[in-house]
Order: sequence, then structure tokens, then C-alpha cells
Amino acid sequence: MQPDELKEKILNIRIWQRGDERAPHKPLLLLYSLARVARGEPRLVSFKDAVDDLKKLLKEFGPYRKIHYPSYPFVKLCNDGGFWEIEGYRVLDTTRDWLDRDLIENNTSGGFSAEAYDLLRKDNNLIKELASLILNQYFPDTLHQDILTQVGLDLESGAKTTRSPDFRNRVLRAYEYQCAVCGFNVRLGDTLVAVEAAHIKWHQYGGPDCEENGIALCTMHHKLFDKGVFTLDKSLVFWVAEEAHGTSGFDEWLMRFHGRPIRQPQSPYYYPNENYINWHVREVFRGPSRHGKGYE
Repeated sequence: MQPDELKEKILNIRIWQRGDERAPHKPLLLLYSLARVARGEPRLVSFKDAVDDLKKLLKEFGPYRKIHYPSYPFVKLCNDGGFWEIEGYRVLDTTRDWLDRDLIENNTSGGFSAEAYDLLRKDNNLIKELASLILNQYFPDTLHQDILTQVGLDLESGAKTTRSPDFRNRVLRAYEYQCAVCGFNVRLGDTLVAVEAAHIKWHQYGGPDCEENGIALCTMHHKLFDKGVFTLDKSLVFWVAEEAHGTSGFDEWLMRFHGRPIRQPQSPYYYPNENYINWHVREVFRGPSRHGKGYE
């Protein structure tokens, strides 16, 4: 197996699909596994040893769900080109869904195939490149470093995704060059600092580069929005997730805006599309919202 072949297989893994729902199970498992290879850990890892880490990744960076199933990608990644394999007491049917307890009872272990593992062990730059490509394909920039920190992978360099500067300019103009939540608009000379154009529906899941899918946010609120700490409703009212809590900064950055509308764009033509807002509520927001009205 050559590096380009492994790269092509990993970038073309089959992701469970139902409409535009997020299913980052396989990408997160791959990032977790690439980090293990980079640390020189054994080729295969016991599912029993990995399950808590994988659940934490899904909880932190997947859509809000009451239950997460890391067992699904652990088995089904075997069907994506032969770079992944599992073994245990008995051979499992990789086309069906297995529960976590099934894999634990079967003493199932999984990881890259020997050929793929050897290729990665010899080329640390390939590990970094694959990790960067996976991040760019499935997650917004604001979450990349958090995911890398969680899996324990140091990504000093790698492929970068080019974003449209025109999208940023149009969204900032629509919100009059200030954060739509807190109004932050500091400039250094003529340059606006730390105010960004946030996608409501992530471009990785078909969100377009248009004003109706963008909101001007300061870097803090952009990060909180992409993490699902808060969301908006169709009236652009700001709702904080019930799971969110804290002391210093919690009231200042979140609760003082809870239940209140954010700044509207200067023209109704730029008003966020309800479909994109609904996607964020469903696929990103760590709901339900805190006390009072909101997404129950």
C-alpha cells in the first residue's frame, strides 16, 4: 500500500447518512487511532480500553445524543477499503450493528491493518497530513485544536482549507462589522480584530457561503457557537445549553444574553435562513436549553 492509496481510502470512508445529520463516528475514531500510532502504541487496541475515550470524543464533538455507540464505527470501518481490522474470540459480521457490550464480551480489538500501520509508523508527516485532511473534511476550524488536544495529537503543519474571503466580508458588512451577540468591534488602525464570519450550518455538511448562512461573531462567541454552548431560534433569540455552566465569564459571555435576541443584520435579505438555524439546533447545540423558553 502506498501513501496516496491509504489517503484516498481514508478520505472516501462511507459515512452513515440521513439527510444532513452529522455522523462523525468514523472520523473521530480515525483521529484517535492516528494519535495512538504517533505515540508508538500497539497496532490494535482493546475496545474495552478505548470505549470511554471514544464516548467522550462523541459526546464532546458529535451531535447531542442521549446515548453514543462507539461500537458501530469500531466494527464497520472494516468495510472501508481494508485499512482497518478487528479480531476477537469469534469473527464478527461487519455489516451489522454491534453494541458496546458485545465487543467487550468478545474481547474485540481493532486498529489499522499491519500494512497501513507500518506505513504510518514510518512517516509521521503522513499521520499529520491525514489528521489535517480529516479535520478539514468534517469539522469547522474552531474545533480542530480542541479535537487534537483531546486525542493527544500534535499537528504542527498540514493541509489547510481555504475559506472564501468574500463570505467573511459580506457577513461582516451585513452585521455592520460587530459581533451580533455582544457588539465587540475593536479595530487596530483600520483593521477589525477578532470578529469573524461564522457559518450557521457548517460548510462540511453543505452549508453555503452566503449571508443567510452567516453571523458575525467575536472569536469567543464563534467558538462557543461551534461547540454548541448556545444556539439561536428562528427569531434570533439566544439560548444557552443546559449542560453549560461556569463561574468566571459564564454570566458575562452567556447568561446575560440568554433569552434575548441578538443584533439583526442591517437588511432583511441577510436574515439567517430558518433551515440553517434548525440544522444548528439539531446537529450542534448541546440542548436542551437552560430554564425558561427554548429547545426542550
